[in-house]
Amino acid sequence: MAPLSQPPPSPIGARLEDAVFAVRRRVATSPRVGVVLGSGLGAFGDTLDGLVKIAYRDVPHMPSPAVEGHEGNLCFGDVAGTSVVCMQGRVHLYEGHPVDRVVQGVRTMARLGAGLVLVANAAGGLEPAWSPGDLMAIDDHINLTGISPLTGVNDGDVGPRFPDMTAAYDPELRAWLVAAGRDAGVPLRQGVYAGVLGPQYETPAEVRMLRVLGAHAVGMSTVHEVIALRHMGVRVAGLSCITNLAAGIADRPLDHAEVEATARSRQEQLTTLLRGWIARAGASSRPAGTP
Repeated sequence: MAPLSQPPPSPIGARLEDAVFAVRRRVATSPRVGVVLGSGLGAFGDTLDGLVKIAYRDVPHMPSPAVEGHEGNLCFGDVAGTSVVCMQGRVHLYEGHPVDRVVQGVRTMARLGAGLVLVANAAGGLEPAWSPGDLMAIDDHINLTGISPLTGVNDGDVGPRFPDMTAAYDPELRAWLVAAGRDAGVPLRQGVYAGVLGPQYETPAEVRMLRVLGAHAVGMSTVHEVIALRHMGVRVAGLSCITNLAAGIADRPLDHAEVEATARSRQEQLTTLLRGWIARAGASSRPAGTP
């Protein structure tokens, strides 16, 4: 009797296998924690102890960013004894990539072992009382891009057909972020992030709509990554750097160079905040009784 043949891996599963195999040739450790670093926020990746960088172009199926402020590297290293992988920059749907490629990076981090991921972005503020440079812990999101990374045939080996999104942004992970900010003297806002397609900035009328919908910040990333991570059972925290006030609230035209400059101006505080959060995340994932 002929042996039963194994079904071929799904396209998603096969791409993840290819990516993980390529990374494992360069890095042997399994990261416990992942961090996604958005516009102007990538410098944190260079602070990891024992840093190893792998360019996206050297990882199969990983598209490289074409937007200023997104370096395009996977950064591996340690923070306070916790193994970390950072995405130093991301690609966006508006760059023309299919949505499954937009989330290839976070799916690869999850498949490498990261069970806790913090997704950071630069965002426009929708609250007139807020200021550029404020940091916001995301407690929920609104996906207004018109697409989900789970569209199409579901891969049951990656996650369920209908993943629950009730707590897309894990309350405990958010509490660690707030506590890390308090310890570092870095106050955090909290609110809802609206994800839009872009690449144009929003009109004043669209900003008024977003405020009516209950959003506090708006950007062109994050929501697909969070959906893909929750599909894989990964716990997620979210952090927005409010780099500008949105159209109709700001008193001048919006400019990407200003977004990057504001994000860079918070690098020191952001590094302290992320290191504090990772220390808490790492401690939580260690077995009881370990140092």
